[in-house]
Amino acid sequence: MAQQSSPTELPDPERLADAFRVYEIDPNAEDGVRYYGEPQTESEQVLRRVGPTFRKRGYRVRLQRETGEHVLVASERSLGVDGVPWLNVVLAVATLLSTLYAGSRWYGLSLADDPTAIVQAWPFAAAVLGILAVHEFGHYALSRYHEVQASLPYFIPLPFNVIGTLGAVIRMNDNMPDRDALFDIGVAGPLAGLAATVVVTAIGVTMDPIRVTGGVATQIELGYPLLIRGIAALMGEQVVYSNPAVIPNPVVIGAWVGAFVTFLNLLPVGQLDGAHVTRSLLGERMSAVQTAVPVVLFGLAGYLFVFENGDAAALWGFWGVLTLVFGRVGSVTPLDETAVGPKRQAIGVLTLVLGLLCFVPVPIAISL
Repeated sequence: MAQQSSPTELPDPERLADAFRVYEIDPNAEDGVRYYGEPQTESEQVLRRVGPTFRKRGYRVRLQRETGEHVLVASERSLGVDGVPWLNVVLAVATLLSTLYAGSRWYGLSLADDPTAIVQAWPFAAAVLGILAVHEFGHYALSRYHEVQASLPYFIPLPFNVIGTLGAVIRMNDNMPDRDALFDIGVAGPLAGLAATVVVTAIGVTMDPIRVTGGVATQIELGYPLLIRGIAALMGEQVVYSNPAVIPNPVVIGAWVGAFVTFLNLLPVGQLDGAHVTRSLLGERMSAVQTAVPVVLFGLAGYLFVFENGDAAALWGFWGVLTLVFGRVGSVTPLDETAVGPKRQAIGVLTLVLGLLCFVPVPIAISL
């Protein structure tokens, strides 16, 4: 494992002169040490040249423009967690409650009659939160390995949808050292999440299906991707029943959530995991792939609208808009653009293929 760099003396301005000519330093700014000066090359190249120097001394650096001046801001890097991360804890508890509530609807529990019955939905909540947590801690573990400053996971509760959450994210606030690190951090989450999804699916399909007589389960039909169908088939089980009143155990629905989130995260656009993987594999050529993503999603939405009664057309149209927005945010640019080796290339291609096994054209259909 890489050793964490302890902050040492900041580099002398003369060492930055080839990329950024400094004319003033403010060592006591609230956001770090600020170097005012003039870039000697393009902004992206400035960071690539000076970033490794600061990183070796335990600092991250960013270049920004303020009121006509260019400023390099150097801040100490910290890989640890200072104190109790209360926001992470509160969001995790809120997401636990929201997934319990969503699960109670899949189980057909009447909370109006007995609010304490919500705890009976714990298998669904455990399945969803377990997959999300494994996914995000995959990112976190590799961030720590490569000495990239990252937060603990932030879970996102959404109590009034059918899965109870919008997923989870970690926040990276650091310079990405190289394409190897970008690849490892980006691919770790989906691979860990996929492994958890396989385990949850294998457990869920062996559990008894449930009969429903009303509620959300009678209004929503889920489309199960090849990954889940394949695991069920290998175990001699099924996830689709001839009787519409019978649905898989909600633990399988938790696995469906994991597969769906994995596919969305592997879209190669913006700051999504698929963008990190694709950017590390293709370098700057990734921009062409990123441009194609919303086109494909809008095309899929149009096809479903015309030929499939509009099922899921709005969903993919919405994601087409989101990918346009994500694309404008841009992707992570590593300081070192050395290409990744053949082993990582093979793992990257395999991960993207596994992501396709999580895709289904109509993941969810709602009947009113």
